Amino acid sequence: MKTLSLALVAMLAAAGPVAAQQITGAGATFPAPVYAKWGEAAKAAVGIELNYQAIGSGGGQNQIFNRTVDFGASDAPVDGAKLAEQKLLQFPAVMGAVVPIVNIPGVELNKLKLTGEILAEIYAGKITKWNDAKITAINAGLALPALAIAPVYRADGSGTTFVFTSYLSAANAEWKAGVGAAASVKWPAGNGAKGNDGIAATVKQVKGAIGYVENAYATQNKLISTQLKNKAGHFVEPTLAAFSSAAASGDWTKAQNYAVDLIDTAGATSWPIVSATFILLPKDPKDAARSAAVMKFFDWAYTNGGKIASDLEYIALPKPVQDAVRASWKSEIKG
Repeated sequence: MKTLSLALVAMLAAAGPVAAQQITGAGATFPAPVYAKWGEAAKAAVGIELNYQAIGSGGGQNQIFNRTVDFGASDAPVDGAKLAEQKLLQFPAVMGAVVPIVNIPGVELNKLKLTGEILAEIYAGKITKWNDAKITAINAGLALPALAIAPVYRADGSGTTFVFTSYLSAANAEWKAGVGAAASVKWPAGNGAKGNDGIAATVKQVKGAIGYVENAYATQNKLISTQLKNKAGHFVEPTLAAFSSAAASGDWTKAQNYAVDLIDTAGATSWPIVSATFILLPKDPKDAARSAAVMKFFDWAYTNGGKIASDLEYIALPKPVQDAVRASWKSEIKG
């Protein structure tokens, strides 16, 4: 029978912050910084305590398929057939950006210019030195050493990898045909690290390294990010304004299960690697009260978490998308 879930949400709201209701989630490391801040604020505001394990999108999908958590989290959207098989509702939580990070002596924040084509050739093992002619040609005036490039990639099943390899596939036809876009791929070059935090730590330690992380990991760890050439042909820095410009181009009306494509969108100021990140919630929850608490948490985040998100340089969802998600909770989640 369809849903008493919103009634449960209302009952939990009436209970207020006195009796904390714990919810458990697992998955993507991409949104973990904003989920942590939302969790702190929601516990004080509405009495919901979030226990979130940032284990990677692949792990989050497996955990929710096995129903060992209340919700899963994945940057890589799950296809419709799998959602139906697993009786899951997929909805977006927030949007963020993936940025390249480097450790090159003498190169300062956002001074190095790169393109998607060059990034693909680096990760394909075809460009192996930082003073390669293709890199120096677009970085006039920047002293680049004859230092070996050490690519770092995600060793675990990762939605961030899905987003990054989707960009490489859009930028480089040879990469698309040979490696492709997925949460796990066969990397032609480099070494693996676990989680966004693992890539951040490895790049910080290894001279010559390059990696890819959600932007919050770069800013919080004071790592050296780069400029990227966007679809309009302009080199842009990774800023909230550039992320927001890309996010504004998303066509949510045509996105099945909210899987909107924000890779290399049009716009003179747009950052080319932006993505929504998704929540996977059972339509037939084992515990209706905990499911209602998950919806209450994200309802609170939609309404009150925008500033927290923007402070971390994530982008809140458009209000019509938020309202559509709320409607899907009401129509699709059993209570």
